[in-house]
Amino acid sequence: MEGWAWLQWPAFAASLAAAWLVASNRRARRNTGFWVFLASNVLWIAWGWHAGAWALIALQIGLALLNLRGLRKTEDGT
Repeated sequence: MEGWAWLQWPAFAASLAAAWLVASNRRARRNTGFWVFLASNVLWIAWGWHAGAWALIALQIGLALLNLRGLRKTEDGT
């Protein structure tokens, strides 16, 4: 695997781990899941920038905004 191509695998793993955490009944795990999702958004954006995957970047920005909303709601306890 050359250059930035390796970055897709940690992004993939972080996305799966975050989905698992967000589905938890425990608020602390859900909160952690949103932070992991935000990290995966950053990784996907970095990979997408290098690959010229502009739709993927737009998607990740939208998902990051939704993850920030989820994070705020989880921290507020609502």
